Amino acid sequence: MRLRLLGQLVLLLPGALAATAAAQTVTTPIEPEPGATVVTADRISGRNDVETVADGHAEFRRDTTTITADHLTYRHLEDEAEAEGDVLMIRDEDRISGPHLRLKVQDNLGEFDQPSFAFKRPPKAVPGFDYQREADVGSGDAERMDFEGEGLYRLTRGNFSTCSPNRDWYVAADEIVLDYNRQIGEADSAKVVFMNTPIFYWPSFSFALNHERKSGFLAPTYSQSTTSGLELTIPWYWNIAPNMDATIAPRILARRGLQLNSEFRYIDYAYNGKTRLEFLPNDQVTSSDRSAYAIAHNHILAPGLTGEINLNGVSDDRYFADLSSRVSMVSQANLLRQGRLVYGAGWWSAALMAQRYQTLQDPEAPVAIPYYRLPQFLLTALRPDLPGGVNFHFTGEFVDFHHPTQVVAQRTVVYPQLSLPIQLAAFYVTPKVGVHQTRYDLDRQDTGVPDKLSREVPIASIDSGMVFERDVDWFGRPLLQTAEPRLYYVNIPERDQSKIPVFDSGLTDFNFAQIFAENRYGGSDRIGDANQLTAAIVSRLIDPGTGNELMRAALGQRYYFQDQQVTLPTETARTNRKTDILAAFSGRIMPKVHLDAGWQYSPFYERTERFNVGVRYQPDFGRVVNAAYRYTRDQIGQVDISGQWPLGGGWYGVGRYNYSLKDNRLVEGVAGIEYDAGCWVARVVLHRLATTVATTSTGVFVQLELNGLARIGSNPIDLLKRNIAGYGVINQPTADPFFGDY
Repeated sequence: MRLRLLGQLVLLLPGALAATAAAQTVTTPIEPEPGATVVTADRISGRNDVETVADGHAEFRRDTTTITADHLTYRHLEDEAEAEGDVLMIRDEDRISGPHLRLKVQDNLGEFDQPSFAFKRPPKAVPGFDYQREADVGSGDAERMDFEGEGLYRLTRGNFSTCSPNRDWYVAADEIVLDYNRQIGEADSAKVVFMNTPIFYWPSFSFALNHERKSGFLAPTYSQSTTSGLELTIPWYWNIAPNMDATIAPRILARRGLQLNSEFRYIDYAYNGKTRLEFLPNDQVTSSDRSAYAIAHNHILAPGLTGEINLNGVSDDRYFADLSSRVSMVSQANLLRQGRLVYGAGWWSAALMAQRYQTLQDPEAPVAIPYYRLPQFLLTALRPDLPGGVNFHFTGEFVDFHHPTQVVAQRTVVYPQLSLPIQLAAFYVTPKVGVHQTRYDLDRQDTGVPDKLSREVPIASIDSGMVFERDVDWFGRPLLQTAEPRLYYVNIPERDQSKIPVFDSGLTDFNFAQIFAENRYGGSDRIGDANQLTAAIVSRLIDPGTGNELMRAALGQRYYFQDQQVTLPTETARTNRKTDILAAFSGRIMPKVHLDAGWQYSPFYERTERFNVGVRYQPDFGRVVNAAYRYTRDQIGQVDISGQWPLGGGWYGVGRYNYSLKDNRLVEGVAGIEYDAGCWVARVVLHRLATTVATTSTGVFVQLELNGLARIGSNPIDLLKRNIAGYGVINQPTADPFFGDY
C-alpha cells in the first residue's frame, strides 16, 4: 500500500522500525517519546514499514539528532536517512551541512558529500581541578565525510581547524580522521596553512582534539643565540600511562652539533619524580663530549616516613653558560647531589641526609668548594604541654663533614631548651633558657689544634611585645591600625671558639628576621657572644571586615651592651654599640598599586648601606608595570623595569631592562611583542643575558601558537614569566602534553 499525504504534515513513527502511521495535521507541538522518530514536510508519502519520503522543508528528528533538507527519504528496515538539497544535520551542538547525506541514524554510519562542519564538545572534567576550560571546538570542510561509528569521522581531501568563525589557520590533508572517542585527530599527507600560506608539511601526524596528552611528534621549536647559532628542536612525546610520560627531543645547534635531550616524568599517590638527561657528542666549538643530568624523586615510604633524591651534574664548568638561556642556570656554582629520609611522629621528628656538590669553577670568579655531609642526622622535638605551661624544645645533630683538601670532622650538637610563654590580650612575654653543647672529632686539622674539641654555651632570652589598636579613617575608608612594639633580649656568654674550624657557618644576612634571632651566625660552628637588646615596632592597616592586611611598616634596631669577642676567621670584631637601623614598608598604596621598600641606614657612618624599592601597577590581566631599584654599598646598584601592556588591536608589548649601574652593563634584557587573534597568538621576543663577567648571550624567540593544535617555533612563555612579575598568558592555553598542565 502506498500513502501520499498533501499539506504541511507530520509523520510520527513510535520507533525506528515502527509501521507508518496515519497522517495528522499538526495544531499543537508534538513531544515524542525517547527514541521515537518524527518526520515533517510540506508533502509526505511512503509505504508501511518500508519507506517514508518527505519533500519541501523536510525535517527528520530523533532524540538529539535533527536533519533538514529539500528532499528526505527514511528507510525503516535499514534505519537509514538519505537527504538531498541544502542538507543540515544537527546532533547535540555539532552542525554539518552539504548537498547530500546518507546515514544509518542509530549506528552513525554513512557519508556526507562536500560537507562543511562545526563540532563543539564539552571539556572533560579534571578531578581535583576547579579550573574550567572552554569547550573543545573544531570546524572545516571536505570533499566527503564518512561516518564510521559514534564519534568517529573520516574526511577525504579536507581541512580542520579550531579557529572559528574565520579560519585563519587549518590542517589540510588527503585524509583526516577525527576520533572523538580517543580525542585524537590523525592526518595523512598534511600541511598546516596559516593566512593562506602553507607553513608546515608532514607526511603523517596526529593531534589532540581536546587538552589531553597523546603520543607523537610535537611542533618543532627554533631559536637563535650568539653562543650556539641557530637552534632547532624536534620533540617526540610518549604518553606512556595516565601517570607517566617521556619526551625525547633532538636539538640541532648550528655551531656545535646535535644534542639529544630527554625527560621522563611520573606521579602517583605515594611518589613522584622527574629525570632529565642531555648529551652533546663532540661539541664542534670545544671538541669534547658534553652532558648534563637532573634526577628528582619524592616518595612516601610509610606513614610518617618520606624520602627524596635530588641528583644534578654536568660534564664541565661552562656547560650552563654555553648551552642554557636561563640566568638561574647560568649563575649556578654548586650542583646539589642529595638523598634524605624524614620521619615525623607527632611531637618529634628525625631526618637522615647524605649531601655533596659538584662545584663549577668559573676562572673569572672562583667558587669555594662546600663541605659534604656524609651523612647528617637531625632530631627535633617539641612538647608545649608540660606542667605549668612550660614548653620543651630540643634540636640535635650528628654530621660527618668531608672535603677533598681541607680539615674534616664529625660534629655532634645537642641543644635542649625550656620556655614559658605568657600570653594576654594586649601583651606577651616569653622567657627561654637552653644549653648548646657541641663536640668535634677532627682530622687533618691545623698544627696545635687537638683532634677532639667540645663547647658548652648557655643561652637565655626574653621575647616580649604589646599590641595597640585604633580605628582610623583612610581617605573615607574605615580601617583598623595597629602599633606593635617588641623587645627581644639575648644573653650568651663568651666561649673561646678560635680553634674550631668553620664547616658550614657564616654571618647571616642582616634583616628583620635576623635581628630577632639568638645567633648572628648560621650553622653551629660559631655561637656568637651576646648581651643585646633588639627593639622594633610594626604598624599595620587592616580591613576590619575581611581581616586582610593592606599595609605594613616596620622600624627596628639592635643595641649591644658589650664588645664582640667571638668572630669568624676573616671577620673583624664589632666595637660600636648599635647596629644599623632597619626600615621596611609593604602594601597597596593606591588601587592596583603595590609598593615594597627596605632601607638599612648606618648612624655610625651616616650613610645608607642598603636600599631596595619596588612598585607594581597591575590594573587588570595582561596589564602590569614593575619598577625596582636595588642598592648595596660597594656591591650592587641595579635598575630593573619590566612590564606587559596592550597596545591596541590585539597587540601587546613585553619587556624587561635590568641594568647594573656599578658595572655599567646590561645584566638581563627582554624586548618583545605579542599578538592575540583569538584562535592564534604570535610572539617575537629578544633576550640578552650576561653569562659571565665579560660575555653575554643573545637569543631570539619566534613562536606561532595555533590554539588547540600546537606551538610552532621557540617558546618564550617561561622566559616571560621569569622576567616579568605578574605576566599573564594572553590566550587560552593550548594542549600541553605534560601531565595535563593548563
